[in-house]
Amino acid sequence: MANLLATKPLNLLMVEAKQEDEHTLKRALGPINLITLGIGAIIGAGIFVLTGAAAAQYAGPAIVLSYVLAGIACAFAGLCYAEFASLIPIAGSAYTYGYATLGEIFAWIIGWDLVLEYAFGAATVSSGWSATLVAFLQDYGIQLPAKFCDVPGTTWVQYQGNWAPLAAVQPILTAAHIDYQSLPHVTTLFNLIAFIGIAIVTTILVIGIKESANFNTTVVFIKLVAVLIFIGVAATYVLGHKEQAVTNWTPFIPPNAGTFGDHGWSGILRAAGVVFFAYIGFDAVSTAAQEAKNPQKDMPIGILGSLAICTVLYILVSGLLTGVVHYPRLNVGAPVSLAIRETGVAWGSRMVNAGALAGLSTVMLVMMLGQARVFYSMSRDGLLWKWASEIHPRFRTPWKTQIIVGVFVAIMGGVIPIGQLGQLVSIGTLLAFVIVSAGVWILRVRRPDLPRPFKTPWVPFVPIMGMLVSLALMLGLNALTWYRMIGWLAIGMVIYFTYSRKHSKVQAMQGGPAPVAGD
Repeated sequence: MANLLATKPLNLLMVEAKQEDEHTLKRALGPINLITLGIGAIIGAGIFVLTGAAAAQYAGPAIVLSYVLAGIACAFAGLCYAEFASLIPIAGSAYTYGYATLGEIFAWIIGWDLVLEYAFGAATVSSGWSATLVAFLQDYGIQLPAKFCDVPGTTWVQYQGNWAPLAAVQPILTAAHIDYQSLPHVTTLFNLIAFIGIAIVTTILVIGIKESANFNTTVVFIKLVAVLIFIGVAATYVLGHKEQAVTNWTPFIPPNAGTFGDHGWSGILRAAGVVFFAYIGFDAVSTAAQEAKNPQKDMPIGILGSLAICTVLYILVSGLLTGVVHYPRLNVGAPVSLAIRETGVAWGSRMVNAGALAGLSTVMLVMMLGQARVFYSMSRDGLLWKWASEIHPRFRTPWKTQIIVGVFVAIMGGVIPIGQLGQLVSIGTLLAFVIVSAGVWILRVRRPDLPRPFKTPWVPFVPIMGMLVSLALMLGLNALTWYRMIGWLAIGMVIYFTYSRKHSKVQAMQGGPAPVAGD
């Protein structure tokens, strides 16, 4: 058991952090790159999709308070991530932090668990990216072949000249007493659009971290412009229609309907758990620590800066959204597009669709970047196969890992519906938050002498709150999500005990099973 809890020495981590040669990752990212990486990962499906459903079903106009609560919860974890990222500027994020503080078995669990967040998250988002691209191109009269625009077995219908999933247009057809079978319809075979999207992102990531960061920064600018356009247009509309806005905001906290989570204060809490998904991604910044020019200073700026900017934007968007449209009407797939159409600004709808497309693109890029860096770190420690840490001699990226992850994610994005993995991604992220928060507290007790470029304030209060809030949100997820996570971790344990433990460099240092020659 003692060997399972062997920790990776901090002095060894510091040596690895200072290595710079053709076999290590290239330090090319500044604070602006890191902030935009964070924004790129955070602003995506959450702000464009989840806000409306959470307001309509749970919180009403008080969805603003839900975003504040979710932001505070993430702030506790973000402060802990910032301390670790400045102290241990190594690719690997929560995996590396867990290895340094809690031991190898916990490091393996969190490393394997991060696959749920990054790879499965990217696959889920690629499906949404595909649907958004189809809608965006249809605005300009371009029709993609419907058979290759969704996961296998989905029915698509052509209505009023545009193809769309039957589930999306069924309410309209029912109201018009139209049988969908009387319209052109197909059964989809494979989401080729999602597959191609992941292939493009993978190519960009293989070419180089600086190129990836520059692409991300450009696309982040596009989607921020789209979000700011919505805020500007909606604010102008609200100021010109104050009575309507006040009516839409009244009551601010709708009375509870008699069950937990159905509006009232419990609805605000339930909505906070739902919109938490909208914040997922800021932790991915920490996976780029080994590619930051000045990680001790810039990593906290990247993590906390992106989180702060996105929290402010979320609060503004959600407040204006419920001011323009009465909250019961917001339970639609594209609530922001609905709201901007209500303002009568036609060009705004196209800008919002463009922003949503850009938002989902950068989420895929940052998630896949993070996944490859976690595998890179685990391979360097001997816990995964050697090829996973091989660096391209020219591009200085973990190219083999990036390509293999890309193929895996592209196939998943082509066959798995977007709605099936959302909670699984959330539970993986929350488990990472628990381990990172615990790690900061443990390391403060064990090694109070370490020079910390950034120090989490109010320890142990902040780490304890980070753990408690994350655990509470995990307990709010359904039982099936827990079963899936436990099954996934069981598969990971088989790999750990059959391969990783025998090849672990830390185990060899502890006098455990020696690494097998040639691996």
